[in-house]
Amino acid sequence: MKAETWFRHPGGILVSSLAATMLWGSALPVIKLSYAHIGIEPGDTFEQWLFAGYRFTLAGLMLVLLSMLLNRKRRDNITTLPWPRLLRLGVVQTLLQYLVLYVGLSYSSGVEGSILVGSTSLFQILSARLLDNRERLNAGKWFGLLMGFSGILVIGFAQQGMHVTFGIGSVLLLASAIFGGFGNVLAKRESGYESVISLTGKQMLVGGLGLLILGALNTGLTPFHLDAEGWGLLMYLSLLSAAGFALWNTVMKYNDVGKVSLYLFLIPVFGVLLSTLLLGEKLSIWIGASLLLVVTGIIIANRAGRKKVENIVRN
Repeated sequence: MKAETWFRHPGGILVSSLAATMLWGSALPVIKLSYAHIGIEPGDTFEQWLFAGYRFTLAGLMLVLLSMLLNRKRRDNITTLPWPRLLRLGVVQTLLQYLVLYVGLSYSSGVEGSILVGSTSLFQILSARLLDNRERLNAGKWFGLLMGFSGILVIGFAQQGMHVTFGIGSVLLLASAIFGGFGNVLAKRESGYESVISLTGKQMLVGGLGLLILGALNTGLTPFHLDAEGWGLLMYLSLLSAAGFALWNTVMKYNDVGKVSLYLFLIPVFGVLLSTLLLGEKLSIWIGASLLLVVTGIIIANRAGRKKVENIVRN
């Protein structure tokens, strides 16, 4: 119950969501550093899939081993998700999401990436409404969602102006956001059958192995050399994936989707801030306006959720 109490408490939700989104936000600049270090070019799609396969396979193994250590004293009480459903989750939340994401990024501008990947929050809410009729959005939550998405628009246009085209890259990024949102909600529903750490690890292992196989079909398993620095970058990406997904899936397990989804809008904000620190990219003054809009949207959505609970209690 201690874990449930923490992840249901407003402070626990805030800290866990900030940690998960900050970890995910650091992924893009670290991936860029990794590609530059080991010689993966923007158009090397199969090499990118292979590198992602290494990343998520290692992340999955970390969580599976951690789950085994945590559960070794209570094996009799462990339940597991049936394999067909586990495969479905791994294919959606990891394999398909990142398969189309890497290709989409190579055909899109930064503004399109910020806006379309940031729309994962919207598709997560819509998926929750589709899969669970109890998930409802009031006017306050919709307004909070609008504010958060406005923050993503601001940070995107501040980076590259108002020029946006909708081509194959945009379609793929939109598909990635849909898979990501649906996968997060699917993980929330399936977490009732198995511990979040175990379930997250297994689905990442499934998706990671799928990416490995698809990448290796064209490049082989070792098309690039990893020195100590390369392994360090890969291990960090694996750790952030393991920790980020484990935290976020646990937050999702214990809370309404509409209450926590807006935190996902912080990912591109953190991405820009950390790219400035790690890659020396220029920081726009508009990042402040973007952060203000996203934070305002989160506050509005959470207050709307509290009012809903208070009304239920009174009635």
